[in-house]
Amino acid sequence: MKIDKKEETKIIDVSFDIAILLKSLFAIGEVIGGIALFFLTPARMNGIISWFTRGELREDPKDLISNLIVHFGQNFTVNAQYLAAIYLLSHGLIKLITLILLWKKILWAYPLSILVFLGFIVYQLNEFAHTHSIFMIFVTLVDVLMIILTVLEYRNIKAKNKETSSV
Repeated sequence: MKIDKKEETKIIDVSFDIAILLKSLFAIGEVIGGIALFFLTPARMNGIISWFTRGELREDPKDLISNLIVHFGQNFTVNAQYLAAIYLLSHGLIKLITLILLWKKILWAYPLSILVFLGFIVYQLNEFAHTHSIFMIFVTLVDVLMIILTVLEYRNIKAKNKETSSV
C-alpha cells in the first residue's frame, strides 16, 4: 500500500499536533511541579512520603520501591528542593514557549525548537551518565521523536508556502 504525498503530509501534521499536545501537557506539569516545589519543604516531603509508604512498608518492610522513595525523601535537602524547583520551572517554561510558537506555526520557531530540544537531549544524556535513570532515556527518545516530527512539519510548511507563493 503506497501513501501519496498528501496523505503523508496529513499523517505528519496530525502526529506533530499530537506530539505538541502531549509535550505541552508535560511542560505544564513541569511548571506546576516547579512552583509546588518552592513550597514543599524537606519536612513536608518526608511527611508525604511517610504517609504514602506507611501501609506498604508495614506489609513488606523490604519493599524495594517504597524504600527507594523513603531514601529519596531522606536525601531531599533545601538545596535539592530549590534546584529541582528552578530546573522544572525553567525547563517547563522554555519548552512551553517553544511549543506555543510551534502551535502558531511561526516559521522561525521550528529551527529554534530543534536547537532547544537538542540542548535538552545533551543535558538529559549527561544526567543519564551520572544517574543511570531510565526516565532520562525515555525523555530523550521523546525529544528525538519531537525533533524528527518538527523537521518533517517544517519541510511541509515550507513546501506549502512555496506552492502558495508560486500560485
